[in-house]
Parts: sequence; structure tokens; C-alpha cells
Amino acid sequence: MRKRLTTRLGTAGIGALVAVLAIAASPAYGLTTPAEPVPPAGLTGLEPTGADMPTVGGNLGNQHYSGLTEITKQNLKELAPEWRTHLSAVAPASTNVGQQTTPIVVDGVIYVDTPSGGVIAVDGVTGDAIWKWDKPAYGTSSTRRGVSAGDGKIFTLAGGNRVVALDQATGAEVWAVQPTGANGEDLGRVGKVATVYYDGVVYAHAADGDRGAVVALDARDGHYLWHFFGGPKRGELFTGLDGVTFDASATWGPVQPDGTDCAEEGGATSWMHGAVDTELGFYIMTFGNARSCTSSQNASGRPGDNLFSDTMVAVDARTGAFKWHYQSIHHDVWDMDNVHPPTLADITVDGEERKVAFYGSKSGHQFVIDRTNGKPVLPVTEQPVITDSRQHNTATQPMPETRLLPGCVVWEKLGGDNIPGNPWRGVPNYNGYQADAEGNLVFNPDSYVAVDEPFLTYPAGSSGHREGCLYDPQFQAPILSTTSQNGGGDWSNNSYSQSTNLVYFPYGTNPVAHYDGAAANGLRAIGQYQTGGILAYDASTGEVAWRNHLGTDMSHGQGPLTTASDLLFVGQIDGRVLAMDAATGDVLWEFQTGSGISGAPVTYEVDGEQYVAVIAAGSTNPYGASVTQGDSLWSFKLGGDYKTESGSQEGPDTAPLTIRRPVGGTAVEGSTVGNTVLLARSSRTADDAASRDSVSQNGMQPTHLRVPVGTTVTFRNPGAETFPNFPNLKPHCATQFFEGEFNVKLQPGETYQHTFTRAGEYFFNDCTDPRPTGKIEVYLAPQDQPGALRFTPGQLHLGSGTGLFTGVNGNVSAHFELPAGYTYDSDAVLVTPLTKTLIDGSKVTANKNRIIVQFDAAEVDNNVPTGEVTLTVRVNVLNAAGVQEQLSSTATVTVVK
Repeated sequence: MRKRLTTRLGTAGIGALVAVLAIAASPAYGLTTPAEPVPPAGLTGLEPTGADMPTVGGNLGNQHYSGLTEITKQNLKELAPEWRTHLSAVAPASTNVGQQTTPIVVDGVIYVDTPSGGVIAVDGVTGDAIWKWDKPAYGTSSTRRGVSAGDGKIFTLAGGNRVVALDQATGAEVWAVQPTGANGEDLGRVGKVATVYYDGVVYAHAADGDRGAVVALDARDGHYLWHFFGGPKRGELFTGLDGVTFDASATWGPVQPDGTDCAEEGGATSWMHGAVDTELGFYIMTFGNARSCTSSQNASGRPGDNLFSDTMVAVDARTGAFKWHYQSIHHDVWDMDNVHPPTLADITVDGEERKVAFYGSKSGHQFVIDRTNGKPVLPVTEQPVITDSRQHNTATQPMPETRLLPGCVVWEKLGGDNIPGNPWRGVPNYNGYQADAEGNLVFNPDSYVAVDEPFLTYPAGSSGHREGCLYDPQFQAPILSTTSQNGGGDWSNNSYSQSTNLVYFPYGTNPVAHYDGAAANGLRAIGQYQTGGILAYDASTGEVAWRNHLGTDMSHGQGPLTTASDLLFVGQIDGRVLAMDAATGDVLWEFQTGSGISGAPVTYEVDGEQYVAVIAAGSTNPYGASVTQGDSLWSFKLGGDYKTESGSQEGPDTAPLTIRRPVGGTAVEGSTVGNTVLLARSSRTADDAASRDSVSQNGMQPTHLRVPVGTTVTFRNPGAETFPNFPNLKPHCATQFFEGEFNVKLQPGETYQHTFTRAGEYFFNDCTDPRPTGKIEVYLAPQDQPGALRFTPGQLHLGSGTGLFTGVNGNVSAHFELPAGYTYDSDAVLVTPLTKTLIDGSKVTANKNRIIVQFDAAEVDNNVPTGEVTLTVRVNVLNAAGVQEQLSSTATVTVVK
């Protein structure tokens, strides 16, 4: 057995910690918990974690902050992988990939959910599996976000709404329960959210269903202690610490004529784990948006604030007794719930020590709330907003004085010199913003949005129309606004550094169009760029200290970890792990794991060495099937010497992400449909009323047309000559964005032709209703040039002089002979055998009839094996007539590492 650090908690240390954490109160219903629960090694309230990281939040306050300092900015170049474990390959083996979880570390052992929904224990030094629990008779819960530890057990969730306790040493099942309320109440779908252990109690959260509770169970045997619903029972009264008693159910409007109670079918579930305030004895949790009567975006049947949707609630950790609440959004009709794990800290504000919780994610701002009473510590005002009488919107919404992300969509001019443009740019034609002759997006009051005007009330000082801002109302017409149900911080955790006093907030950019009946709680506008990054703000003032827009969505599990050496570690869905300067946001180090990351890194120490671990398993949000899935748990340390099968320490680059929101439907070759697109039709052949003047997302037929460069495409608004029985009756547009290649408005029967002279993706939509969106994919067919390519030297030395991946330096040079009369145009790329991602040339030198392309050796290394390797270079060129073509040539080289 390895020697453990003397700084780890021994028996006396555990007893002392229990004494510090204990709450002198009995649980509900007369049930008792162990007199002396045994916390996992290293468990802390708001103290930084040390050798262990025993909760998915790092500490019980979800700070994701470690006091370890061995890995620093000065020695970061020495950080490299020590081992990788393929979790699914461990018996009982499976082929499962994908997971959204964050590991925990107790006494040097990593405990983490497997891609199949099981649990595995892995030695933190060697990566060897100690035990694996998988495939119980009652099944697993496939999507998991973390386990917890305590009393010698590991607590997880499983099939059939079960909470399960496993023996920490062996993985043997200790108990499994299907929790119900004291009176047999259905507590919802328990199966996704990370469990939390504290002082002999296990907290589990129900999500996904129409109604779900947070439930507390006795860690000894899983018996029920208490529960709290986000959607209250009719007539249930709550009394807070301020002595005020209120009926939360009254904020949902009356019971429906058919007996439906919106509060009890309203969603308001808790999507992420809570935080424990060990000093005050509170369990603090967040609840999601209302989704009932009749949908999340139609609130006509649920007037009122709809408590406790979009609310942070504090209860007694032992009894579940209500203490206080803070609602971040009244009467949500946008799925803008702020459900990330609440982060707790003790900070100084205006010279006064304050106990706070940081709260708010999707909304693009954060509330700093006093944990003792639920009141804002930093200024918040109820700001007037536009309302729609059909929706019963509230006249005001709470807004922190300082925003983290833009509060409105940016309507940028269409044009090829501004691509991709502002991350929050709006897709044209939404909200009535239509392109003029110069490509400027200008509001048109006579556009489709005019249908809402009789029902809208604008606050004083408003522009008099909806600009795509936070909380712009909608009903049946689609209205684009920011951030979105998939933007802002969504459910990624924050980190709070006690060293910098900064809160680290990962975010996504993904404006959404809301309307009654929109699938997935809103339409992510097709064709927009889905990106994101991370920012840091001053905990005491709310002011943004830095922002790094990394280019991929960071709001779906990509939570940061900070350390006392002022490093920030974070994973990305493109497979990269980054180490950033926590003070400035600069990227100092990066590593490619080979599969997407949808969980937070952890750090731990064994025998005096610090490690950083992350699970790279992939997920789908928001990039769907383009995300590279996997099953790898990686661990890094200074001087790590692990190498992958290719001889590189890094995994191959992940497949390209579909950064632009894709159109639906499969690609259709233009030659099969006469290179013609029908506008505002849901079918190319159906001559019926349901297909005419379509407003569906697939209302361009085909939605995805593929044509070679030089093709002339016809856009037709089909009239009686095409569909004699049910022709289109309205004018329709083909507005190309964001380059502004064309923007035409066609009456029924009219056509427009456009010749595509360059390869690329050309999205377009309709001004009559912006939902129908199509894409023209213009491609170049590679023309093989045998013998045109050679690499110098022919033997590629890609090995590292230091033995670490950070020591791979230099360039790979390729010489490409061009035919006479051809000139280089663009996009010199390298095709390698281990990845679908093309490697861009770092430098291109164009000479007469030849180009010399240099590729960064560090980018090539992890994408090629050793030995004889076939490499291909593709380049876009212009022929003697000035027409764009693509040339390709292949050569065999010997790779040495």
C-alpha cells in the first residue's frame, strides 16, 4: 500500500471535522442519523481543498478552488499526462461513450461515473481500476453529473429513480432505494444530478420531469428524511427568516377548469446539485423554469411569479425547513433558469465581511446574495420590461447593476468583411430586422412582428420595438433574444478563487427565438455561430476583470478549476484541456485529449506530487453528433511520461465541430433537383394547404443543397405554375447571411438566379417569417496532382527533445508544384491519418508554379503515427481563367518520434 500524506485526516482529524461540521438539530419525522457521521478525507466547507477533492464542487461551497501549489505558471511547461484509463474497457466492459460528469478524489482514489452510468474507482497514481460497479439488474441512469462520498460509501443514482450507496473500498452495493415522500409523494425523476453528502445525509435532485423535488436521505440506509418541491402544493405556506408567511402556490394563478394545477405540473425542477453552508446549517439549491399550462413558452394559463421556479432556495440542511428564497426571473417564458450549482464564499464588500452565494447563469448576469437572509449584497433593481398581455408578463425583472454578458442581440451589417462578426450578432429577418440595399439590418415595423403590437406594452424610454434583448416577450411569432436557454452560463459550474477574489464564469453564445410550441424551449436560430468562452469578475464589485472568448461553447459542463498558484484549468468540447492565468485569462498551456470534455477538472496530491485529472468522454450539447465521444480519464503531473498509441502524448484532434447551427435534412445534390430551391414550402412535391407558405424550419426545399463551384442556383417562390391547387400566396425572401451575397424578395411565381463562384457555406432565410432556413454548400472536387508534393526532409522528426509534448517544436515543410498558369488562392491544409480535422498551414510562400507550406510540428505530431505515413496536402487555387479550383497531392514520409 502506498504511503499517504501525513497531512491527510487521521482519526482525530476526522473527529475534529465532524465537530466543526455537525449541526445540532434532529431530522424531520423523528428519524435519527448516525451520532458521528464520517466525512470523506479532505471534506471542507469553504476552506480550499488540499490533497483530496471529495465533492463535485471541490468543497461543499462549490468553489472549485484548490490550495495546492506545486504546479505553477513557472513550471507549467513540464505538465504532461501520467496515465489515461479507458473507463468503458474496464470489466464489466462496454462500448458506451459520452458523459457529463466531474470526478471526485478521496484518499488518492478517483471515483467517477462511467459512460454507461456506472461508477468506477481508479488509483490516482497509476490509473489502475480498483473496482467498477455497472449493469445492475435495475439498470443505470445514462447521463450522470457526479457521485459523492461519506460514511465509507459512494453515493450515485441509477435506473428506476434509485439512489444507490456503494461500499467505498469494494464497490459492493450497500443499499438502493426509490425515494418517495412521507405520504408516498412521487418526488420526480432522480437520475442525472450529482449527489451531495454532508453530515450523514445524502441529497439527491430530481430533474427532467414535470415536477421534481430535492430529497434528503439518511446515508446509513437511504431512508427518507425530507423533500422540497420547486412547484409547491396548493395552499402550502412558507415562513422565512424575516417572519413573513406566504402561499407560494398562489403565484401560479388559479387551478385550471379541468383541475390541472400548474404549480404541481410546472417543471421548476433542480437540474444541478446544491451547496452546503456548514456554518449556517443551510442546504442551498436552485430550481429551473416553469414548463406547464401549456408549455414553457406559453404562460397564458399561469399568471404570477411562479415560485419557486427560477429561484435559489435555502433550507435547514437537517430538516428541510424553509429559510429564504431569491427569485432571479419572475414568470419565466424563456427557459432562462439559473440552475448552475450555487457557489458560496466569504468576501469583503465595502469594507464589510459578507457571507454570499453567487447565483445566475443563463441570464448573463450574476446575483451576489447574502446567505444569511437571501437579500442581494451587490445592487439589484427591478427594471421595467416590455410585456405581452396574453402572456401575463410581469412589468419588471430583477437586474444586477453590472452585467457580465451583453443584454441584447447585435444587429450587424451583412458583408464579407465581417465574418463571423460579433459573437452575439443576430440572424437577419428575426424581430423584423431586415437588410437594406447596403446590407444594414434595419427594423421594419410592417414585418411579421406587427401581429403582436396590439398586445405589447413598452416601458418609458423604450425604442418602441423588440430589439432582441433579455426578457423580450413573445407569443406565437418567433422573437430572437439573448442570452438563451443554451447560452449564458447554463449548467457549467463557476469557480471562486480565494487568492484573486475573482469568480470564473464559463459561458456560451447562442441567441434563441422563442414562441409558443417551439421545440427544446426555443429555436436556436439556424445558421448562427455557437461559440463561447470564460470570464472573471470581481466578487466584491461585480466588475468584469477579464474575458477570453475561446471560440467553443463553455456552458454545458465545462466548469473551471482554480488553484492557489493562480492557475485556472478548464476543458473544452473540442477535447482540449487548458491551463490559463487566473489573473489575466491568458492561455498558458493546452493539451488535446482526443474526445470532448463536458465536466470540470479536479486536482489532488499523493506522496507530495500534485495531479490534475479530467474525464474526456464527450457529450452533444450544443454541437450534436459532431462532438467526438470517448471514455477516457486522464491524469497529469509534472514530468508525466504517458504516451498514446501514436507515440505522441496527446490524443488526435477531435473531429470538426458544427459551430454554425445546422439546417435539418440530409444534403441533396443540386443536379438531382435542377439546382433549384423552393422558398417557403415544407415539401417539394406536396400540393396541399399544409405545405404552402411554410413557416417551419424545413420550409426551404431542399434545406441543404450541395453544388460545385460555378453552379447557378435558382430560387423560386412557387406559384400556380408549380403547385396549381395550393400555390404560395405570400411574397418570400432569400436573404443570405452573414456575407450578404444576395437578398431578394420574390412574389409567387417569381425566380432569382445566383452563381456561386467560391466554395463555402451559404445560409439564407425568409423575411416573411425567419424560421425557414436553407444552406447552399458549395464545394470544390479535389483534383489529384500525382508527384506534385514532397516534404523536406522526407523523414519527419516530430519527437520532443524534453520527452514531453510541450517540447515538440519546429515546422513540417511541404513543397507543392502547381500546373502552369495556376496561382495560389487560399486554404492550404494537411490531411493526416488519425483525425478528420484538417491542419491549416501556418505559413504559405507562393512562388511561380510552386507553393511552400509550413505546418506547425506540434499540430502534426498527435495526428500521425510513427513509421511510414501517407500525408495529403490540399490547396485552393485560381486557374488561368481566374476560376477557383482545388488541387490535391499525396506523398509518403517516414515519421520518427
